[in-house]
Amino acid sequence: MSAKPLVLIVDDDAELSAMVAELLGREGWAVHAVLTGGDGERALAEQRPDAVLLDVMLPDANGYDLCRRWRAAQPGLGLVMFTARGDPMDRVLGLEIGADDYLSKPFEPRELVARVRALLRRQAPGRSDGALLRFEGLRIDMLRREVLADERAVALTSVEYKLLAALARAPGQALSREALSEAVQAGSYKPLDRTVDVQVARLRRKLREASPGKDWIDTVRGEGYVFVPR
Repeated sequence: MSAKPLVLIVDDDAELSAMVAELLGREGWAVHAVLTGGDGERALAEQRPDAVLLDVMLPDANGYDLCRRWRAAQPGLGLVMFTARGDPMDRVLGLEIGADDYLSKPFEPRELVARVRALLRRQAPGRSDGALLRFEGLRIDMLRREVLADERAVALTSVEYKLLAALARAPGQALSREALSEAVQAGSYKPLDRTVDVQVARLRRKLREASPGKDWIDTVRGEGYVFVPR
């Protein structure tokens, strides 16, 4: 990683990209902007950015497909998706396939900077907020965004990973759906309660399949969910 965090912008709107690049550059971050998914793919492999601002609609690619592929290839990559559409289901889809955050155009520049700053802070190595959580039969590596159940990697979406991390940081403590929504994405957009329920159900199923006979997450009626080391 370079001395300065590197942010890659992948957006076919050259004027917007130039504005965002200038905005982020004033924060002291290195910025590289490309206009196509193909160029973004090459920049991702060659420059290994810390965060990517990715447009959903590109001339040569679908941003959702790129997000899914890039998240699988680089689990620790910070991903923010841009879209001109404001449909809540578009946002849910983006978060489910691996985006860390989501902004609809037009956006408030100060909000973008705040979101990127928070994302880079989470990506920063050496932080002391409990980078490795160990339980008997389960290990959660916060730096690598890697989850191992009985030494086998568990493939989680970004949302599932964030839910697990939030729950595992407070074992035995029930967390409300509102608290889990905040853990998934801070800011003005919050997933619906039913979306949190669906994601928790998927997370529980994946953990159960990875470690048969163990159920790491319990439902607390009227309160939310709790992580219970077995």
